[in-house]
Amino acid sequence: MSGPQTTPDQSGQVADAVTGNWVDRRAPGWARPYLRLSRADRPIGTWLLYLPCVWGVLLAMVQSGQMRLFDLWIIAGCGIGAFLMRGAGCTWNDITDRDIDGSVARTASRPIPSGQVSAKQALLWAIVQSLAALVILITFPVQAIILGIIALVPVAVYPFAKRFTWWPQIFLGIAFNWGALLGWTAHTGRLEWPAVCLYFAGMAWTLFYDTIYAHQDKEDDALIGVKSTARLFEDRTPKYLAWFMVLTVALMGYAIVLAAPRGEILVLVIALGGPWAMGWHMMWQLRRLKLDDNDRLLELFRSNRNAGLLPVLFFAIAVLA
Repeated sequence: MSGPQTTPDQSGQVADAVTGNWVDRRAPGWARPYLRLSRADRPIGTWLLYLPCVWGVLLAMVQSGQMRLFDLWIIAGCGIGAFLMRGAGCTWNDITDRDIDGSVARTASRPIPSGQVSAKQALLWAIVQSLAALVILITFPVQAIILGIIALVPVAVYPFAKRFTWWPQIFLGIAFNWGALLGWTAHTGRLEWPAVCLYFAGMAWTLFYDTIYAHQDKEDDALIGVKSTARLFEDRTPKYLAWFMVLTVALMGYAIVLAAPRGEILVLVIALGGPWAMGWHMMWQLRRLKLDDNDRLLELFRSNRNAGLLPVLFFAIAVLA
């Protein structure tokens, strides 16, 4: 497969890793390729997988008016599980994309195309991470365990989506926001409509941030025939991002209205501050958007950690109100 090639950093550092990250500076040499497969040198993905989990738990706590010691374990366990499952999912993604990644400038330095690990070693690493995540999952209620197991399906399918649809970001959204369903169910013991609305809000958010991210690769993707919303939307991207922003705020707001206890106006108002603040952050991203500036695109993509933390802050205050 032909395409632009890059020479991997002699230290094995991945091209789009955070400068001075702990993997490149402090991890043992033998562990670095595996941690890079897990994107431990690029923590933003773990945040984006984890935050919907916290939304789900906290919004369920808003509805029930209860804050139990076990909820702290749900939040902590989801954090550990997000790190492990993001790592397993990224490793699987790199296995399936090993022939494509070598032809894309941004990804040619990843561990498999650069020869740091073999596909078989990567597959074993994905299994190890998945089993470790299962150990966390089985401490949750059975309904949440079932949801966690079902989540493996979109994780497995996502890497192939860009081969058959212009909307692979939808498949990423299905996988990355599953925690909203799981976190809610881990607290309540059942899946309910507020969690579903929150889940779809997260999907709209994923379409927003991952379209920004995908614009970094649009030229290379066009050469090798990989599809994405960035290539589909082209110069119309800001208009579509604005709609995804509106959907994110509206669906999250509706989830809050469904979940808030009747008569608790203060709780409702505080919780609604979450999507309002998140919407303003997304608007700030739109104003700074430059579709042909890869450094700016990566900066805006990473800023979505802060966007996703804003509802966490307001939901937590609402729980305590």
